[in-house]
Amino acid sequence: MTEIRSAIDEIATRFWEGYLELSPLTATMNGDERYNDRLPDPGPAGRAALRRLADGTRAVAEALDASTLSVEDRITRDMLVLLGERVVELDESRFDLLQVVDPMNGPQIDLPQLCAFQPADTPERLDRFLARLRAYPEYMAANRELLREGMASGLTAARVVADRVIAQLEAMLATPIDQAVIPTLARVASEADRERVREAVREWVYPADAAFLADLRGAYLAATRTQPGLGSAPGGHDLYRMRIRHNTTLDLDPADLHRFGMHDLEAIEAEWEVIAARAGFADHREYRRSLEADPANIPSSPDQLIRFAESRISAALAVAPRFFGRLPVAGCEVRPVEAYKEKDAPFAYYFAPAIDGSRGGLYYVNTYDLPSRTFHKLASVTAHEAVPGHHFQIALEVENTALNIFRRLGPRLIGVAYVEGWGLYSERLADEMGLYRTDAERFGMLDHQAWRAARLVVDTGLHAMGWARDQSVEVLRRAGLSATDASIETDRYLCMPGQALAYKVGQREIERLRAQISTRDGDRFDLPGFHDALIGHGSIPLATLARELPGWVAPKPG
Repeated sequence: MTEIRSAIDEIATRFWEGYLELSPLTATMNGDERYNDRLPDPGPAGRAALRRLADGTRAVAEALDASTLSVEDRITRDMLVLLGERVVELDESRFDLLQVVDPMNGPQIDLPQLCAFQPADTPERLDRFLARLRAYPEYMAANRELLREGMASGLTAARVVADRVIAQLEAMLATPIDQAVIPTLARVASEADRERVREAVREWVYPADAAFLADLRGAYLAATRTQPGLGSAPGGHDLYRMRIRHNTTLDLDPADLHRFGMHDLEAIEAEWEVIAARAGFADHREYRRSLEADPANIPSSPDQLIRFAESRISAALAVAPRFFGRLPVAGCEVRPVEAYKEKDAPFAYYFAPAIDGSRGGLYYVNTYDLPSRTFHKLASVTAHEAVPGHHFQIALEVENTALNIFRRLGPRLIGVAYVEGWGLYSERLADEMGLYRTDAERFGMLDHQAWRAARLVVDTGLHAMGWARDQSVEVLRRAGLSATDASIETDRYLCMPGQALAYKVGQREIERLRAQISTRDGDRFDLPGFHDALIGHGSIPLATLARELPGWVAPKPG
């Protein structure tokens, strides 16, 4: 644990310790084994305890005079105040009633996902893992109660989202126990121990999931919203503005974000056309069709896709010292998305390394529907999710012992605009670093830039403007996504209102600050110094970044 150096460090560390006790899954995923026998309490007592913790922390932090604090302490204070306000707002809005039905992050995913993080390779560790399985029926009973509360209040999921969760649970429950996800993935020491896990899954997990599925299929499904956007829920437009604040850390107007997305798409289309013309094609759509049909651009096996991602990480690490003064110690391992969730998962995603160094960063690549996973697109995805994107920023954050433990492990509780903005900025930075070997890969990067611009358009369209699901799929298809990804992504936005806005909002702010500082410093602008300052303080709110970053970046000596 990091040393406590100030009053705000002590407040933040006390909050983080309390939070881990209330959120034992977070503890496990961060390599903290103290609560590996527990599941969280999604019921009234658990929600009330989190609200007391966060609101009490906010009050204590807010009482400190910001003008007397160091830079890092000011940032910590900003974050604790913002977090306290957010938890209270979430609790009062009862947004948890919508979050309980989610194919990517719903409660039915918790145990399978934990298998990648929780060791069960000693008798003591196995006992704690089994205790967690035994606790699962009570946990899912509390989540079933949230379904009933949602029906009573009208805060139910969109029908298409509920359908995805139902299909996911049906597939999991139809899997024979000797092939079940949890026993298969469990990190046990022997086959005898794996058999004990199978018995626990058969006795505790499958019946609890079956009961949750029965409730979803019954009255809940009939009560779901046929108009998928959040605006069709009671108080939905206010809920959406809240989700915009929570995901971007800024109070932004949906209509302004919609217009920004449209303008950005137009600019990216012009860049597409330059590359398509250079390749001898009439327009960017014809060029994209050519790339999608090129056998050399389509992986022949999941392993080939994984090896490609690994090669791009190696290439990025080789040139990174020219663009960064400090590199993470942790490595970045590439893994395929597990079969049980690949149909509902995005193309790729990243998990932070363990704080004790026992595990590096994990970069998951989705090998489902291989013909849609083209190499020219994976190049920029790897820059975003791995190097120099999320892996550099998040691993450096975890490894920074100058920050208190909350700043190292908990900052994404206050929003992801900084994190995802850095990831999206990294896609463009990879071009500066010479990581795209062909115009096709550069075109793939533009496809992903367009995808995030389209997210501004479709997220606001779905949740603020009453769009039908098909409208979102069509806009994403025009932005270059495959039919598979356009469908998955639309349903992701329906599950996570406002999250899709964070990417472009964060990138816009980072690029604005780079332009401001490079104009200020002229020929003495220090790009590695800018990057080190930008990602050297952990994840922070965008308003805080705008206030502090110009003072952190010094010009090169004249």
